[in-house]
Amino acid sequence: MKVLFQSRTNLFDAPGGDMVQMIKTKEFLEKQGIQVDISLEFEPDLKEYDLVHLFNLMEPQDIYRQMINAKKQNKKIALSTIYGLYTEFERKARGGLFQKIANLLSPYQIGYIKVIIKHFFEKRFHKGVVKMLFKGYYGMMKEIVNNTSVFLPNSVSEMNRVADEFKLKNYNFVSIPNAIDQSVFTENETNKENKYSKYKDCIVCAARIEGRKSTLNLVRALKGTNHTLVLVGKESQNQKKYVEQVHKEAGENVVFLGAIPHDDLRDLYKVAKVHALVSWMETPGLSSLEAAAMGCNIVVTKKGDTYDYFEDYAFYCEPDDINSIKIAIEKAFASPFNPELKEKILKNYIWEKTAEETIRGYKKILQS
Repeated sequence: MKVLFQSRTNLFDAPGGDMVQMIKTKEFLEKQGIQVDISLEFEPDLKEYDLVHLFNLMEPQDIYRQMINAKKQNKKIALSTIYGLYTEFERKARGGLFQKIANLLSPYQIGYIKVIIKHFFEKRFHKGVVKMLFKGYYGMMKEIVNNTSVFLPNSVSEMNRVADEFKLKNYNFVSIPNAIDQSVFTENETNKENKYSKYKDCIVCAARIEGRKSTLNLVRALKGTNHTLVLVGKESQNQKKYVEQVHKEAGENVVFLGAIPHDDLRDLYKVAKVHALVSWMETPGLSSLEAAAMGCNIVVTKKGDTYDYFEDYAFYCEPDDINSIKIAIEKAFASPFNPELKEKILKNYIWEKTAEETIRGYKKILQS
């Protein structure tokens, strides 16, 4: 079987969870004997491929053109939806003029304006963006889902969201777990000292520093406590005022490490006590899975699909409630780690399983 992976054109310039999912899925599919190529072009020649696998419905302006190309060349389409609107964040916590505007608009009108503004500033206007001007954000996504042969969401709740919002009936889907690389995130030599040992029993948050991750409220929740908060990840270039505010309010108990390699992240998780990802939306947050596999208690919000993955093993809070975040972290800090969570992750949420389920999705449409 030979498959072509396609996604947004700036995938490698602005890496995110969708890029990690794509690269890792490719790596582990190839271990199963599937040939996988990646193309971010709009109209590649598809004659040597059995199907096209698109990633990230939230960026429809790019994958729309890739979908049209696949349809033209009579190729079936698999879609990793990675779908979740940030409407609540835009209306409650974005701040500034856009928050006021967002409260007057539908979720899809918000998405429409964001895409247009982003492409204007990034000078990435192309035919897909122009098409969206006429079709609208929802209309473009609707056409993509209507031409999808099999959906590959990261959870059943994500699929339900897509089916409800786009009024789908009689669709094929296979739930594809978001996953960890168990060759990296293992607890070998657990007691060995490493360069992060000075942060022993810290609270760690591995995520981009931005409003959607509610980093500022996390900093505020831990202000004046005895906990060390270690922030790992890049700072948002589009929310510079927000990032400045995070730095301004961060006390001496906050450490900014920036982006660090995966091996270093593993060593940090080893010494940490709690991983807190208090986002407005996650499906479910790779760093939470990785940290839990290393024995960290997990603090998350129920926004998105986190409960599908963590069930009652996580400690839940509200992203806009500082006291709720603080209480969840204190509970997580005081509680022993439940090894059943680690067992659950190593059984269900590993890339080998992702590849296995993805192949099942492909076979569903190629054999029909």
